[in-house]
Amino acid sequence: MKPLVLTFLLMPVIWAFTSTKPIPIGSEIPMGDVAIKDISGNEITLNNMIKVNGLLIMFSSNTCPYVKRNEERIEAISNYSFKNQVGFVMINSNEGERKGEESFFFMQKHAREKSWNWYYALDENAVIANAFGAEKTPECFLFDKNGKLVYHGSINDNPGNSTAVTREHLIIAMEEMLEGKDITVKETRSVGCRIKTMNDDLALRNE
Repeated sequence: MKPLVLTFLLMPVIWAFTSTKPIPIGSEIPMGDVAIKDISGNEITLNNMIKVNGLLIMFSSNTCPYVKRNEERIEAISNYSFKNQVGFVMINSNEGERKGEESFFFMQKHAREKSWNWYYALDENAVIANAFGAEKTPECFLFDKNGKLVYHGSINDNPGNSTAVTREHLIIAMEEMLEGKDITVKETRSVGCRIKTMNDDLALRNE
């Protein structure tokens, strides 16, 4: 009976480490001082990436079809960020596929082929994604100049079909933030590919 009782006692602890919940609006940047490696080979911290008017963090992937369908929008968003002194960091947390096309080598290769000129950082063991409660790619977290979260969610209202987009959630949130306005839509549902963690990798190997 004792092992059974112990299992039930440990269940809440196990759940606490395996469940994720997005950080609420108004939160500070989680793990902002933790060093992560950019594709340049240099280490950065998210707190150091905040520019005069804020910071945009986007969880992304080399292979996700939703990211690929929005690459032109992502480039436009990066240009808008740079123009308006908002930092921009893309993070790859797909730890479960590091031996494949989500490896650091392929991150560098993908960015080079696409001529990306923004930070693209490796999230080892998906610790940053877990701290943010991020689950999808692409998934966006916009912080103001004080490092407070003002918008979380998708790039637009139809990331699966670029021709059917009716509202650019992220750009509108950035425009309102820069104008000092309250964000009209602070949270939207993130639609995309699931971030693949080490637990996913272990599950596949045990099948």
